[in-house]
Amino acid sequence: MPLHIADLLARPDLNLSVTYDVPAPLLARTVEAATVSDLPAPGKWLQGGELLMTIGLLLPMEPGACRAYVRDVAEGGAACLALGLGQGLPYQEAPEPLVRAAEEAGLPLLTVPDEVPFIAVTKAVFDARADEQRAALHRAFATQRRLTAAAAGDGLRPMLEEWTAATGVGAAVLDPLGRLLAAGERETSPPLEEARELIERVAARGLRGSASSTAAGRQLEVQPLGARRLRGLLLLTGRPDDAARSVVPGLVSLLSLELERRHLRDEPERRRRSALLSELLADEEPSGARARDLLASAGLTAERVRGVVVETVGDQGHGAPSPPSESAAHDTAADLALAMPGGLVRVAGGVIEAVVGEDLDIRDVLGRFAPRCPAGIGPATAPEAVRVSLRQATGLLAVSRAGGAPAEARQSEASRLLLDLGDRRTLHGYADTVLGPLDLADNGEELIATLAAWLETGGAWDATSRRLGVHRHTVRNRLDKAMDLTGRRLDDPDDRFDLWLATRIRRGGTPPGP
Repeated sequence: MPLHIADLLARPDLNLSVTYDVPAPLLARTVEAATVSDLPAPGKWLQGGELLMTIGLLLPMEPGACRAYVRDVAEGGAACLALGLGQGLPYQEAPEPLVRAAEEAGLPLLTVPDEVPFIAVTKAVFDARADEQRAALHRAFATQRRLTAAAAGDGLRPMLEEWTAATGVGAAVLDPLGRLLAAGERETSPPLEEARELIERVAARGLRGSASSTAAGRQLEVQPLGARRLRGLLLLTGRPDDAARSVVPGLVSLLSLELERRHLRDEPERRRRSALLSELLADEEPSGARARDLLASAGLTAERVRGVVVETVGDQGHGAPSPPSESAAHDTAADLALAMPGGLVRVAGGVIEAVVGEDLDIRDVLGRFAPRCPAGIGPATAPEAVRVSLRQATGLLAVSRAGGAPAEARQSEASRLLLDLGDRRTLHGYADTVLGPLDLADNGEELIATLAAWLETGGAWDATSRRLGVHRHTVRNRLDKAMDLTGRRLDDPDDRFDLWLATRIRRGGTPPGP
């Protein structure tokens, strides 16, 4: 327990006295230390919370000067002032001007009798502070033991409940996206909305630091959880005392171990979902019903989905990325599986492939869990055509590497970027992205040739028909099918430009500069 002025007054061995009727709130002030000074202005030498003792050797007796002295002591942060009395000392009782000045300033003024040396008061204060620190240490050990015993149980909640019961500080564990996993408060929910900005700031930094703030009069603190990668976040609601503060690192360690244990425990489920994705992609022409059933078995029920391909990079310390490792790819895949509804993610051929719902903000997910990694985002398609979307996403990896950001199919800016780049490998990757759905069709070459002829004749149906030697209705039917497969429109200028550029690349022509 903290040492209060009233505690010192209650000690018979010190025999301290008050010089006026000090209000109880002032006697409840905490004494942090004891010091002696006979300076006429000792305030600048104080740090706050001191019991300042003086024999009054240079104490002024004029009321104005006395008030200035007391004001200096109070502004220095002293908890109280004590005047030593006795034979051979300047005062045998507290002088009236000093008593009035202390009462007016709200500063407790005590007297120390002749038989009690100042060192006895100093020792009493520091002994009490040492007892307080020992008690805090014992409380910290006891809390740590309770947390360790709870950690041997099942789940996060027992640890959080023990923490809250021992410290009175609310606690909750969130996943890396800020979604609640467990809380230690039985009656009130954690203030997630008030802490949202704080949560996102810490999550964006990974394991590199914590943060705190105040919201609605409550102190909020967020600590990252995890061993090598961010596995979750700890939200503390309230102000821990010294004993509780010393236990926070232990709580973070135990919660991190539990989240790592959960991560390992979830590995079979991640493998099952990876196998589901492989099963879906292995079927070259799955029926719509079968594709939807496979996705639904993983919890992905979106009407339209898109393929995403991510190429992992190694450590980027010292400014140079190292070659990606298999473990890095699997770690990133596990993070993405957590963030993507359905968790349909697999590592194949050194890259990560995923299928996500059309409505997911995939750029936000990639920015958080795969920053600086080249990524291609395919167009939204029906579930049975997700192979096409993934193929287009793969073709965009070269564009993403060159541009330094995820590249998305249907971005009209992509064609302009490719014209500027002029790199043949990148250009052919772009052509594969645009024309990939036609490559998979039975009569894909025929469709691409018809599309190229139509674009080169400026959309003239009769000229295209004559060039190919087929009826104009055949030309129209082929182009309708090509547009259905690619998801593009001939009346959209951006789509026509992308299709024209892709067919020129395939034909071997060099596109003109912008």
